[in-house]
Amino acid sequence: MVTPILDFDSLAQDIARRTVLCIGDVMLDEFVYGEVSRISPEAPTPVILAQRSEIHIGGAGNVARNVASLGARCVFVGLVGEDDAGKRLASALAEHAGIESVLVCDPSRPTTRKVRFVSEHFSTHMLRADWEQAVAASDDIETKLIEAILPQIARADIVLLSDYAKGVLTARVIRHTIDAARKLNKPVIVDPKSLNWAIYRGATLLTPNRKEFAEATRSRADTPQSIVDASEDVMRLADCEAILVTQGEHGMTLVPRKGEAVHVPAVPVKVRDVSGAGDTVAAALAVSLATGADWDTALRMANAAAAVAVGKQGTASVSAAELRRKILPHAYLAAEEKIVLAPDTLDARLAAWKRQDLRVGFTNGCFDILHPGHVKILTAARAACDRLIVGLNSDASVRRLKGADRPVQDERARAEVLAALEAVDLVVIFEEDTPIELITRIKPSALVKGGDYTREQVVGHEIVEAAGGMVVLVDILQGFSTTALVHRARGEAK
Repeated sequence: MVTPILDFDSLAQDIARRTVLCIGDVMLDEFVYGEVSRISPEAPTPVILAQRSEIHIGGAGNVARNVASLGARCVFVGLVGEDDAGKRLASALAEHAGIESVLVCDPSRPTTRKVRFVSEHFSTHMLRADWEQAVAASDDIETKLIEAILPQIARADIVLLSDYAKGVLTARVIRHTIDAARKLNKPVIVDPKSLNWAIYRGATLLTPNRKEFAEATRSRADTPQSIVDASEDVMRLADCEAILVTQGEHGMTLVPRKGEAVHVPAVPVKVRDVSGAGDTVAAALAVSLATGADWDTALRMANAAAAVAVGKQGTASVSAAELRRKILPHAYLAAEEKIVLAPDTLDARLAAWKRQDLRVGFTNGCFDILHPGHVKILTAARAACDRLIVGLNSDASVRRLKGADRPVQDERARAEVLAALEAVDLVVIFEEDTPIELITRIKPSALVKGGDYTREQVVGHEIVEAAGGMVVLVDILQGFSTTALVHRARGEAK
């Protein structure tokens, strides 16, 4: 079976209209990076010479960060202490575009804080220090959490419970949240920590890692089939629609209550740090399922997002642009990247090619319906240089030149067709009737046009020749004309 290309752009537009309610244990993640070159004279421990530090919103807060960076809006409900770490977290969340935080303060507990000391040279964690009180919230705080959560459910398209077992997601908080969500027909995703999955009863999807799944089901869970076999009883217990078991470098296995199980291998990637990868998976699933996407689409999004996350250092979030580059076919992206929309991008490409002593060629046209005559000119143009830039008339420019019924295809479609050709290195759309400004900016080594022009008729020939370049005229291929093709398609006489 051939996997269809995911329409990522349409999905991303839909994601941007969705809201995820994320509830869970937030924490302050600190990373201290430095060099380790000696052992302490006081004790047989390495000494790290601290050089820099980073602060991130961690735990369930990292799920919220990923939801927002993937393009959706996130309403986040969490618990902090009345301390400096809590204030720093509140401030960081408030500054994060796309996140609306509702934080309950519990003066009796510290804000969960984790400090990791990392060897810069070896990219390895040397030590982690934790400040936390991993006990269930008191009855009073539970009530405050429930009062903070329930009004937000109606605003959300999906609810995501991120359980780090630090005290927010008590059985009572979970029960009130899932029951309220089900009454409003809101899907619920749970990234579980408790081994008693009965407390998550009624959730739509559970997303344990392999270790959590094995412990909860008392199974080995070492193959996709063993995961499928162990899922049946716990799905009945949790009354959920599906279970997704993440297995690191071994991929993911989705077991739906109805339909066939699906296993996807991990996307090949150089792993730098697995911290927070599960958060990214949960966020990608949430934003996908919030749009009404099917299991297959959500699984592909989550798998690709995980690959991006583990390729980064620290508790990382994944942007929609990064996910797009990971999930779309290389050929599609390669063609797309040839289309230049900003002058600065064109200047950067030209400067890079100049540093490499590459000869830049240029040709231009409307290219409304690409035909063999066009291909011949473009191929010949590429043979006259090392890199070929094609100037493409904008839609407004084509209408002025060809009439109100042209172009047949809009400028984006024409640009994509040109960019897909191996002979073309860049496509630049210009608004003017002639490409004289573009030629002046580029100063190509070769200016190429069809042989139906004379040298003097080629726009920009004097600029190119004054800069030491040449004009190349290519014999046109007889019998091919866009205008004639348009007339023929419309049943008109030439």
